[in-house]
Amino acid sequence: MIRGATSAPVVILGAGPAGLTAAYELSAKGVPSIVLEQDSVVGGLARTVEYKGYLFDIGGHRFFTKVPLIEKIWKEVLGQELLVRPRLSRIYYRGKFFKYPLEPFNALANLGLPETLRCVASYVRSHLAPQKPEDNFETWVSNRFGKRLFEIFFKGYTEKVWGIPCSQIQSEWAAQRIRGMSLWKVFWDAVTAGRRSPGSIKSLIRQFYYPRLGPGMMWSRMRQIIEQRGCQVILNAPVTEIEHDGSEILAVTAGGHRYAANSFISSIPIRELIDRLSPAPSESLRSAALDFNYRDFVTVAVIVRGTNLFPDNWIYVHDPSVKVGRIQNYSNWSPSMTPDATTSCLGLEYFCQQGDEFWLTPDEELIVQAVRELTQLRLVPAGAILDAKVVRMPKAYPVYDSSYQRGLSVVRQFLGPISNLQLVGRNGMHRYNNQDHSMLTAICAARNILGASYDLWELNVDAEYQEEGSDFSLEDIEALEATQPKTPKTVSTASGL
Repeated sequence: MIRGATSAPVVILGAGPAGLTAAYELSAKGVPSIVLEQDSVVGGLARTVEYKGYLFDIGGHRFFTKVPLIEKIWKEVLGQELLVRPRLSRIYYRGKFFKYPLEPFNALANLGLPETLRCVASYVRSHLAPQKPEDNFETWVSNRFGKRLFEIFFKGYTEKVWGIPCSQIQSEWAAQRIRGMSLWKVFWDAVTAGRRSPGSIKSLIRQFYYPRLGPGMMWSRMRQIIEQRGCQVILNAPVTEIEHDGSEILAVTAGGHRYAANSFISSIPIRELIDRLSPAPSESLRSAALDFNYRDFVTVAVIVRGTNLFPDNWIYVHDPSVKVGRIQNYSNWSPSMTPDATTSCLGLEYFCQQGDEFWLTPDEELIVQAVRELTQLRLVPAGAILDAKVVRMPKAYPVYDSSYQRGLSVVRQFLGPISNLQLVGRNGMHRYNNQDHSMLTAICAARNILGASYDLWELNVDAEYQEEGSDFSLEDIEALEATQPKTPKTVSTASGL
């Protein structure tokens, strides 16, 4: 049963970092909005889970950005609760730990001289005769690091994460996530550590911000702020229908209630957006929905007796004998995540597909497997395990496979005539954004509603801040706005709130 309609100037779908940031930006300009969230908590993938006083993150969310505007917002929201934390992450491979980002001398010591020479020879071959076309992850990485280093440090872990061969992952993903990196830059970073330039590669940064009580603290506080400004954040309200007339969105139905608005911002997965359109979209658009695939995620949080188990914030597990892909040490993200100073909480992360055998495995069996793998890796003695909790997260990562670009092309054609709907964020745009980039798309979407004219899709590929280059600041945004032709836009604040 659908209850009576509520109206607002803007309705936002999804209360993750992008959706909440859009509401934050609008509310700062006096424009109220309604944020609709299907879950019982805000933050999306960047939430924090609480279990018996232990706090843990779903995936480990560093707060790092080259965008001063984003850093300014983080500090506005959390103030002194935003900690500066040292970064240490290593790769576990063949029973040894390799520093990550890779450091040549550490890698040499662990690999041994014969293997190192093979890696150097492979690198020289790839440099002199790079593979073409460079259209997939395997080729992209091999051309920059050599085939041998690709097989040791990239292939196994990447295929654990995505569940498909590296040759089927599009090169756009590599270019987005490790843009600007090469073996020479890795070596130079190791030599010049401590004398970093402003243009240092994002993957190599050695410290980051982190909320004292986990990333969910940021988004819970942001929710409080926007509600104090007169906005609504409605939880347990999954979107079931999106009404449109081909030129604009008229209303959405969520949680059994209809919401009308002048403008809409969506951060929900594109596949879900298409499935909920009413009237039903064309056959080509329905087919395009199937072009968007997702990788799902299971965290087994294990409470352990003991401290200082290992110094890392997280460990990448490249060992093919275990299924776990990454292990978080939450006490090393923030000591406040662990209520008992004599214990630690570790997060074992598994990548899977919703509905597959691993996803459907009972919690008790997943816990047994996680404990077995922890002891197999010799990180924790078997007798130290105190408790554990399983959390499943669907649609954690948009997959950059061979079909998603085709789907995006069809979706963008459909969205072209629709003047009052913008897509933002990771799943909203099917782009593997970091938090800061998701927030930036949301800020620009909010400013579009206020009269700017940013192309959010171009922001994903052209903004140099993402991995290297100059900062993208508040002043940069305002300078861009000043040069863009504007159609004055009046935003009604008659929201019915």
